Amino acid sequence: MAHRFLISHDSPVLFITLVTKDRLPVFRSDHLKAVLCGAIDEARSSAGFLLFAYVVMLDHLHLLTSRPATVSDVLRVVKSLTARRVIDFLKDNNFISSLAKLEHRRQKRNHIYALWQTEKNVLPIFSESMFMDKLNYIHLNPVRAGMVRCVTDYRWSSARIWKGCPSDDEPLRLDNELIHWRRSKLK
Repeated sequence: MAHRFLISHDSPVLFITLVTKDRLPVFRSDHLKAVLCGAIDEARSSAGFLLFAYVVMLDHLHLLTSRPATVSDVLRVVKSLTARRVIDFLKDNNFISSLAKLEHRRQKRNHIYALWQTEKNVLPIFSESMFMDKLNYIHLNPVRAGMVRCVTDYRWSSARIWKGCPSDDEPLRLDNELIHWRRSKLK
């Protein structure tokens, strides 16, 4: 069993936001959302971070993760694996117009496409109350966007797990049971 995780200055949680290039609504289909979730799970295994919460929206995603290495390492693995899997899916399924929207000038590594904007939007979370604020913010995203009325109605979020009513086929598993809470969880 993995070690317990204590939210603190020594072991902060990372609140990561990734926004698609030009805010393109790349994740309109459930199939692309599933590809993204598979890539997040692959990144978690590759980088060794814990996943505590997530939401996949049409043009962005939010994650709450641990930081096993540097912030740059976690961000690099998440961005590169998710971009590679989504772009490969678009190529394999001949989504030419979607790929054209993701084209950019070739950079050092000779990449033709960019899924994510380049800015680093990562906030370290050092307290349990701040963690719960970000968790609620993440889960309310689909409600604020008018996609659902209740947080647990949105499939591409960790809300059902946190509310204690997970479905049998959750898109991603979480490591929230590993959090060592100093006080009882705030709702």
